[in-house]
Amino acid sequence: MSHAFISEILGTGMLVMLGTGVVANVILPRNKGFDGGWLLINFGWGLAVFSGVYVAFKSGAHLNPAVTIGLWVADQPFYKVTGPGGQVTATLNPTAGNAAWYILAQMIGAIIGATLCWVAYKKHFDEPADPATKLAVFSTGPAIRSYAWNFITEVIATFVLVFVILAFGPTPSGLGPLAVALLVVGIGASLGGPTGYAINPARDLGPRIAHAFLPIPGKGSGDWSYAWVPVIGPIVGGVLAALLANAYIF
Repeated sequence: MSHAFISEILGTGMLVMLGTGVVANVILPRNKGFDGGWLLINFGWGLAVFSGVYVAFKSGAHLNPAVTIGLWVADQPFYKVTGPGGQVTATLNPTAGNAAWYILAQMIGAIIGATLCWVAYKKHFDEPADPATKLAVFSTGPAIRSYAWNFITEVIATFVLVFVILAFGPTPSGLGPLAVALLVVGIGASLGGPTGYAINPARDLGPRIAHAFLPIPGKGSGDWSYAWVPVIGPIVGGVLAALLANAYIF
């Protein structure tokens, strides 16, 4: 469990550092990638997931409380080790206690990753910019604010993420982390517009906490009235995906 805990911290930290980094590159003033567009952000997040999954191989690379809770609800091992002949030699059972440790590690990793992004872009955060722009590096926000519909969007997008990830298990595609990365790019391109597609409570809440304590000039508020949407929405989507996977896949 200690190896899994550290693995989730490192993997989620890598995911969030690179993911928030591509957003900073595109939207903060005087960056070389300034105004690079939505697809650059989509691909940046996909490659961030790709990197995080490889880093967190020892824990099964959940990197996302919605994935952890989905596996728990679906009663699927949190990770499994296979021998040379394909036989399973070790597993970590999907218990509530193990899920809690995974989620704690993901939150710690997300805060660290967001903080490292701020360090990398420190001088750009010091430049004058709209407070909402600086917050958008760390956390998501809706294009059109409607809490109910924003919530539904996050449920649908995270349902797609978790259901397809669960479908990867018995599907011998051989793509590994690349498949998850392409899935994240696809979700962003197709369903990311309304909310900025958090699809991961740790990815949104951890950096939002980092935004609250980091000394960013003119940063404004953390939009905490919206913060429940990218936390509860993905959890609901993950649970619904797990329930359907139990009926359809496993």
